[in-house]
Amino acid sequence: MSINNKERQLTYGEAIYEAISQEMANDDSVFVLGQGVDDPKGTLGTTLDLHKDFGVNRSFDVPIAEDGILGVAIGAALAGLRPINVHIRVDFLLLCMNQLINMAAKSNYMFGGKMNVPLVLRGAIGRSWGQGAQHSQAFHSFFMHTPGLKVVAPTFASDAKGAMIAAIRDDNPVVYLEHRMLYSLKEHVPIDSYASELGKARVLREGSDITIVGISHMVVESLRAHKHLEGVGISAEIIDPIWLSPLDIDTIVASVKKTGQLLVVDTAWLTCGVGSEICMQVIERLQSSQKIHVERMGYENTPCPTTKPLENMFYPNPSLIASKVYKMIHPNKEKWSPSVAESEEIAKFRGPF
Repeated sequence: MSINNKERQLTYGEAIYEAISQEMANDDSVFVLGQGVDDPKGTLGTTLDLHKDFGVNRSFDVPIAEDGILGVAIGAALAGLRPINVHIRVDFLLLCMNQLINMAAKSNYMFGGKMNVPLVLRGAIGRSWGQGAQHSQAFHSFFMHTPGLKVVAPTFASDAKGAMIAAIRDDNPVVYLEHRMLYSLKEHVPIDSYASELGKARVLREGSDITIVGISHMVVESLRAHKHLEGVGISAEIIDPIWLSPLDIDTIVASVKKTGQLLVVDTAWLTCGVGSEICMQVIERLQSSQKIHVERMGYENTPCPTTKPLENMFYPNPSLIASKVYKMIHPNKEKWSPSVAESEEIAKFRGPF
């Protein structure tokens, strides 16, 4: 799916690669380390041949020792370098939470602003191809909960490039989350080097009946739902937050103030999730001035399933999103659910990650 039809088209993965490559060319302190970054597929194309272009001292494979390797990256950042630590699955970041939460996130505060940790932590999130409970997770709410961490989950290729450059240039740690189903999606990406604005959301479709905030791949699925909602006369405003911390709550509140209804569609669990946080902040801002209706969609309180039939029930999709919105707008009408084919990127994805 593209939101821009200009000539130069890159996939999401190619946009991340271009951002890293441009920053490595512009700044000798930038380097990449992670499991499989120099393999023939180059981390789904995002690190392809960086070790050939910039040398093995600036892009290199590491052992299966996540905690220790993140310690190396933090030490390098404290010494003035700008490491990009790649975790092909965000699930493996759990093995180095002490390094991330107690060292990387807090060093700037603990040293009175005199020490910086310019570190980017990349992690792939979300459903894969039947990889189940331990390899299909998304933990952005964990990271949002931690002072000292910035968290970004771009949806489109142009934002993926701009957000990566902004993350690399930031003087303190950024957790950069990439949904697997986004790597193949194309759109126009400017060839110039550019950094996106931290904490700035994008309104992708304007509407008057309801505000839909999607997280990562759920933005794409919400845009697909939008087409079906238009067919039944529902005008939905679609917002992509891009940055989860700092969060552009002002843009979301302004939209809900107009529409009166909010649905947050997350690619993670509902309990204590980003949907809960966004809904609560909106309620706190608007409850004294107008009547609003807020709801959430996301994972039920169970581990991620493996089989395809269960995956199709577990993860939000355009049909489920459209049906949920219809019920919010028309609570007393008969249920409606459009027939929607499986999203192309999901049907075609084969990993290995």
